[in-house]
Amino acid sequence: MQIKLICVGDINHKYLREGINDYKQRIGNFLDLQIIEVYEGKSSDINKNKKKEAEAIYSHIHNDDYVITLEIEGKNLDSESLAAFMEQHFTYSPKTLVFVIGGSDGLGEEVQKRSNFKLSFGKMTFPHQLMRLVLLEQIYRGLMIINHRKYHK
Repeated sequence: MQIKLICVGDINHKYLREGINDYKQRIGNFLDLQIIEVYEGKSSDINKNKKKEAEAIYSHIHNDDYVITLEIEGKNLDSESLAAFMEQHFTYSPKTLVFVIGGSDGLGEEVQKRSNFKLSFGKMTFPHQLMRLVLLEQIYRGLMIINHRKYHK
């Protein structure tokens, strides 16, 4: 079982890096987790930024990956539903589960079209660096639910 997390940009706050590293270690007890940071566009041309970011994201996606993009207009799942989704995937699919977090300008259209599943954490906007920590916590929570371990209440 493998999960790949493709993220636009790097983490520039110590407290976020510490939290991310903590959950990366916890998740590592269950499966192989790979976190890939890609180019973050910083020009005033949003379309140019999204295009370059999409190219960088695409370079890490394989044809047989199952891609989940985080998008405001995606489907809302509670923690139990995300756990069930992951468990079904791990049981019945050999594909790597790839989560994609876009940059502050959002995801390029090409990446959105490649997505197998659009996941939303609600209508609120989150900083993409913080979203990485939130997503990792939910992946960990899902793994704890799947493995019938006490964590989720």
